[in-house]
Amino acid sequence: MTPGRVPLETVHAVRDSCLCLHTQRAARALARRFDAALRPVGLTQGQFSLMMALSASKPPTLGEVAALLAMDRTTVTAALKALDRRGLVSIGRDKTDGRARRLSLTDAGRARLFDAAEIWRSEHAALEADLESVDPTALRAMLRALA
Repeated sequence: MTPGRVPLETVHAVRDSCLCLHTQRAARALARRFDAALRPVGLTQGQFSLMMALSASKPPTLGEVAALLAMDRTTVTAALKALDRRGLVSIGRDKTDGRARRLSLTDAGRARLFDAAEIWRSEHAALEADLESVDPTALRAMLRALA
């Protein structure tokens, strides 16, 4: 049996109206933009977001960071290993629950994140200025609703 072909009008409908496709494309474009901006401090956008998540007053657990970033634990673990090898994060056992790991920034990580945050502020302001016809507050609300 030969599978049927998806009608061309369906292909065009997905291309033109699929929220998932358009959101993924926008996310990739934004990641490339912030990756380029953060390159001088040796971080990617993903590493920046992960390090920001570790900036809490109490070191978060791996599960808390994964939930905050909407990532699975194995992906967070892989990203943490790269930052740990560079001396930017510390991964330790929870004092009350030996099974849980607590995550924190090292002094070098805090210094790197401080520099990266300055770049992020500047790039984010430029991004919002580029979105002349879009209300950034409304866009954030819509994205939160999707999440």
